[in-house]
Amino acid sequence: MRLYNPAKSFIFLLALIVISVSFTYSSKALSNNILSATKHSAHPLRIAVAANFTPVLKKLLVEFHQQTKINTQIISGATGALFLQIKHGAPFDIFIAADSTRPAQLEQQNLVVKNSRQTYALGQLALLSMNSSAQLSDLHNAPQRFAIANPNTAPYGKAAKQTLEYLGLWSQYQAKLIQGINVNQTFAQIRSQAVNSGLVANSQLVLNNLTGVIIPTSYHQPIAQQLVIIKSSGNIIQAKRLRDYLLSATVQQQIISFGYASFEHAKLRAGK
Repeated sequence: MRLYNPAKSFIFLLALIVISVSFTYSSKALSNNILSATKHSAHPLRIAVAANFTPVLKKLLVEFHQQTKINTQIISGATGALFLQIKHGAPFDIFIAADSTRPAQLEQQNLVVKNSRQTYALGQLALLSMNSSAQLSDLHNAPQRFAIANPNTAPYGKAAKQTLEYLGLWSQYQAKLIQGINVNQTFAQIRSQAVNSGLVANSQLVLNNLTGVIIPTSYHQPIAQQLVIIKSSGNIIQAKRLRDYLLSATVQQQIISFGYASFEHAKLRAGK
């Protein structure tokens, strides 16, 4: 015959309570983690992208979505304008710029994921004229109006200004410039013939089956286009997948086919 032991019964009951509470807490924590992950994955990957690369990115994202099922949202604009938005807390996940200066500045200000800054493309500046077949020598005869992107906010506008300065023509052109807020607006002004000619991204010519002339890289600083992942992003894993996709060998060849320079070609032209 076993005697009833109140102490042992109390300990057993207490153990059951602790296990029950622990299980309830663990289940709640797991549920919260699942909800948190679902919340992040439900949000599209917000991509701040430079105007020149936007048409190319739209094409590339079709395959990216097929491969990853990651939904994306594009916010396009001039690199300088997007840079200022990020500095002031705009909720972007990844910044695909048209230069290396702004990504480097964001890195210095500790606003990006460590080691995420990478060069994904080398831009090429091109002279486009809708009235005639463009030649480099045309630049020495300043037209009534000439289109470039804003040199202060758009890297292709900065390269355009550097080109005219290199040729000693900047003072002749200044009063005749029609400046777009980004290189896409500049291209639209020329294509609509609101302005007869100007300097744009070579990729815009390739994508629209137009003929122009590529400006020698010795006329301006290299247009090394870099990307960074924003540190405050809630979609860092998805952003890294997009970065890796853009840097993959297959996609790099596609980017070159859209009018960007190859890294090897750039080294050869620079004498490296």
